[in-house]
Amino acid sequence: MELLILAIMVTIGYFAGSHAEKTHYASIIEREKAFTKLPTTNLKHPPQDPREVEWAQLVNGNAVMAVDYFKLFVASLRNMFGGRMSAYESVIDRARREATLRMQEMARKQGADMIINLRIETASIGGGTAGQKNGLPSIEAMVYGTAVRYRR
Repeated sequence: MELLILAIMVTIGYFAGSHAEKTHYASIIEREKAFTKLPTTNLKHPPQDPREVEWAQLVNGNAVMAVDYFKLFVASLRNMFGGRMSAYESVIDRARREATLRMQEMARKQGADMIINLRIETASIGGGTAGQKNGLPSIEAMVYGTAVRYRR
């Protein structure tokens, strides 16, 4: 009976997690299209431009993505046998892209023409880290850069 309950929970987790992930990826792709005209680069200085820089300001975005039970189950199996942790790769990718979008939204609200000196930091939260026991692991992505606006 317990094995049946586990199988049902893993199945539900797989389908619910897959649906949530696909929905989130669709949202990310749609929102990324809106920022194709806001250049974002890791260059420390803006490319040569004849216009004068009016202002430059720090912008940032942050996202925390939880790992669903199915991914946790698959990762536990992968931990025993070794190999690539592809179950977590999509979580990290979604966290980075979501954080980048949030940073770009902040820059757009301030009227920025581009973002330079982009930096990305990631961290693991929960899942047995210091001070937390038996929590589901989550991935945090912090993205920051310098929003630049040229004089009109």
